[in-house]
Amino acid sequence: MIVISVLVVVQMVWVRYILEQSSIWQTEFVTYLLIAATFIGSPYVLLKRGHVNVDLLAYYLSHKWRLVMAMFASVLSLAFCLLIAWTGYEFWYEAWENNWVSDSIWEVRLWIPYFSMPFGFAVLSLQYVAEILGLMRGDEMPFGIDKEVEAGSFGEAQQ
Repeated sequence: MIVISVLVVVQMVWVRYILEQSSIWQTEFVTYLLIAATFIGSPYVLLKRGHVNVDLLAYYLSHKWRLVMAMFASVLSLAFCLLIAWTGYEFWYEAWENNWVSDSIWEVRLWIPYFSMPFGFAVLSLQYVAEILGLMRGDEMPFGIDKEVEAGSFGEAQQ
């Protein structure tokens, strides 16, 4: 989606500045596509631990408390994602039922770009469920910190 967005921006620049014609759909298309890439790509980012994670406190906790902290954060995040998925679904459904279109000349049917929010958050919720199950089964270390790292050994953990 990001590559397609870049190609469309290049095409838009070509049309507007080289051919001196107006662009009708490109800006809106790129905006919706980048938003969709963010929502739909977020479960993969969670899977690969590519998100911002402040784990300074976790290095000073024992493995048991790291696990408690990771479970709490994951369950809270799951609840948030489920709430946003449901709210996004209601928003998408309203756009679908009422045949909403954008205010631009292009008049895109808004249920199409709005679908990325409930879909992305639903899949992100599934990824959080997988993370919680991994923590419960011991397949995954909380915050990616090995069990052997002793509480309070922040300096050694970084080496």
